[in-house]
Amino acid sequence: MDSPSAIPDDPNLYKFEYLCLDGGKNNYDVACLAGAPECDEGESGRPVRWFSSLRVFDPPMWSPIRPDRCVYTEDPADVLGQIAAQIQTKFEQLPVVAGTSGIQPNPHTLKGAETNFYAEAAEQTFTVDMLGQSVAIVAKPVQFQWDYGDGASLGPTTLMGGPLPEDRWGEKTRTSHVYTETGDFQVVLTTYFQGTYSVNNGPDLPIPEQGQFSSPPQTVSVWRSITRNYADDCIDNPQGQGCPGVPSVP
Repeated sequence: MDSPSAIPDDPNLYKFEYLCLDGGKNNYDVACLAGAPECDEGESGRPVRWFSSLRVFDPPMWSPIRPDRCVYTEDPADVLGQIAAQIQTKFEQLPVVAGTSGIQPNPHTLKGAETNFYAEAAEQTFTVDMLGQSVAIVAKPVQFQWDYGDGASLGPTTLMGGPLPEDRWGEKTRTSHVYTETGDFQVVLTTYFQGTYSVNNGPDLPIPEQGQFSSPPQTVSVWRSITRNYADDCIDNPQGQGCPGVPSVP
């Protein structure tokens, strides 16, 4: 069974360099700046060029990532490190829509029958301000867990499940569940989202751990079915037990 975990390591390393520096941290080549990005959306904006290299290369073989971009701070290297340290907490605080659980049949199902559950969740994008930088965060659903309300659960699993046509309701699926008691049960779907982030349109960087977001409880009413045999033929005896309009014997 799948289990929640950190996303796979990014195969790349990243770094950036200031553009148009001329012999010092604050000395810029004016002619070079004419062709660089205009970093005027915040204070202390500086043009930078990002580079990437596969981790397997030692020493790294850096390749530029175009186009060039901006960083807004007195010390870009420091602010990017601070964002990296805070991004997990920020990710978990986002108003991510957890998704919903489809249930078939719904809102009533039968004791002893297969009830089909499936997840409906979508990728979501957020833009937030962190330390004066524009940070884009993408949350992608990757794992799911159902708590069926009767003490049983499924997941975390990469299985989303899916809806069945009505004539196939009651079939066993990889995400279905059988209730052994009658009553009302509160079903909760928890969706695990994998996150990436980019600073000022820089390269997409992985967020270390998955974020967990749970849907509000959904009520499933489990009924029992009763089968009775009647000797009367409703054509010959319309008033017989089990015929339309005649109450059944409890």
